[in-house]
Amino acid sequence: MEKTLREKIENREKVAGVFLGIYSPAIVEMLGYSGFDFIVIDDEHGAFSYSELENMIRTAELVGLTPIVRVSYDASSIQKALDRGAKGIQVPMVNTKEDAIQAVKRAKFPPLGERGAAFSHRAAHYGKKAGKEFFECSNKELLVIAHIETPTAVDNFEEIMSVPGIDMAFLGSTDLSVNTGYLDGPHHLEVQEAISSVYKKAEKLNVPVGTVAGTQEVMSQEYEKGAVYVGVVGTAMLNSAFSSFAKTAESCKKKEQLLK
Repeated sequence: MEKTLREKIENREKVAGVFLGIYSPAIVEMLGYSGFDFIVIDDEHGAFSYSELENMIRTAELVGLTPIVRVSYDASSIQKALDRGAKGIQVPMVNTKEDAIQAVKRAKFPPLGERGAAFSHRAAHYGKKAGKEFFECSNKELLVIAHIETPTAVDNFEEIMSVPGIDMAFLGSTDLSVNTGYLDGPHHLEVQEAISSVYKKAEKLNVPVGTVAGTQEVMSQEYEKGAVYVGVVGTAMLNSAFSSFAKTAESCKKKEQLLK
């Protein structure tokens, strides 16, 4: 039996996925056929209705992708994503222990949290799953991932990760850079030192770390630093591919013009 994404992360196996904020079940299918482990459906920055979110999750499952949702700041966003069938959530801007506790409360059923109980939704197979077994299975299998993307979150890292139910830290390097005062990217020494400190703290606590990458080179670098879960930016992948083909086409056009 194939390991789940959660089991791979617990075993510190490297996994790769894609952040997608564009509604396109077809792209989700292509990503699954390409061999990625997971997809992060970006409800923080993307434009999705809840029915579209559900269709993206449904498609991911059909092609063997584990559907993770980066939730928005709406209080009901976690509940909606999980009821649609998400297997994990990424929670932005977890800056304090209290933020982490609140995230777990919204994600887990009692007695571990305060998630609203129902069996009529897709996650419960529209009533086919019910009762204690459904609640316990959901609590056990769900991945709750805390975004570390401010200097405050870096300072509070140990406290955040001490909260039962928080399974992984996710380094948001762009937000960390912006929130440190650098709007032109995370290459500045202060930001890089903060990122390194998170990796060191995570290793000491035996906490898995995830992060984002815009290129294959950055993806490899993050794995080398200690990340086990790396999400590639879907639009960056598409833009790179489109630009590459456009440059080839332009080059061919110039050659043709020279031959005339």
